[in-house]
Amino acid sequence: MQIKTIRCHENSEDITTVTLDTIDLAPPSDDEVQVAVKACAVNFPDILKIQGKYQRKPPLPFTPGGEAAGEVIAIGEDVTNVALGDKVIWGADYGSFTEALNINSRSVKAMPKAMDFAAAASFQTTYLTAWVGLTCRGHLQPGENLLVHGATGGVGMAAVDLGKYLGANVIATGGRDDKLEIVKSRGADHVINYTMPNGEIGGFRDEVKSLTGGLGADVIFDPVGGGAFDESMRCINVDGRLLTLGFTSGLWPQAAVNLILIKQLSIIGVRAGEYGRIYPEKGVENSRAIYELANSGKIRPYVCKAFPLDEAVAAMQMLESRNVIGKCIVTMNGYTMKSST
Repeated sequence: MQIKTIRCHENSEDITTVTLDTIDLAPPSDDEVQVAVKACAVNFPDILKIQGKYQRKPPLPFTPGGEAAGEVIAIGEDVTNVALGDKVIWGADYGSFTEALNINSRSVKAMPKAMDFAAAASFQTTYLTAWVGLTCRGHLQPGENLLVHGATGGVGMAAVDLGKYLGANVIATGGRDDKLEIVKSRGADHVINYTMPNGEIGGFRDEVKSLTGGLGADVIFDPVGGGAFDESMRCINVDGRLLTLGFTSGLWPQAAVNLILIKQLSIIGVRAGEYGRIYPEKGVENSRAIYELANSGKIRPYVCKAFPLDEAVAAMQMLESRNVIGKCIVTMNGYTMKSST
């Protein structure tokens, strides 16, 4: 059958060079299912792959889009774990900004019962990252003070959500008051705008110390780096754990070794995907834990906006300009997200 799909024919800094193509999709092979895609999350790796900057480069031409949700419309002869009409989710390196695709049946799982297509397409990557950081690496305990930087983004919001589930007192930071209001409404105990008058990140140290009785945060979840990391070193508790997940500020900080010594703190790197590859059994356990939380309705990603397939570039531009709150998605096959969730 013929389908519409977003394709990147050549790597370019300009993501508008991708095209909406009509291509033929073959029937699924014996071990595959064919899925009508309903929603696909938009992630930074989608942009980096188009630009040729991602560590694993897809062969050209390719279709961006990784984690998604949809409905099974055809099955291969050897498939026994999936039936026609099943609602499923999957995660792929690329290929999901499309109306339909063929995928190995072992790569899909039932869509969480408590989620619609929008939420189901949006939780796997962010919540797994936050879960690995907070539990496997940070060993967050009930009653501890958790400071989450970049809390208005997808991973940050997931960390706030999971931090509350794990029983922590959550302090969330971000750069815009309107975004932080949404984070507060979704459970953060306290929110702090860390954008200083000069536009740099900082100014939160004293407030964090005040909110924690002068002790500082026990665990700090930092995907931002730069000024967020530097000032975190001065509002972390003795024996604290500072989790570094990335550098969205564009600045690579340098740790003050004297503070590490004095406060006996730990600076811990978090790479959820790599953690699962190094420790496969733990990787399976972590994915199962997140899936069970999603299935029982105990977690729910915030999806701020949905774009139809022919506006996939606009969706990526919204993410690239950092105007997304939580997640945004691309939708297909007539699916309409009811409202921000």
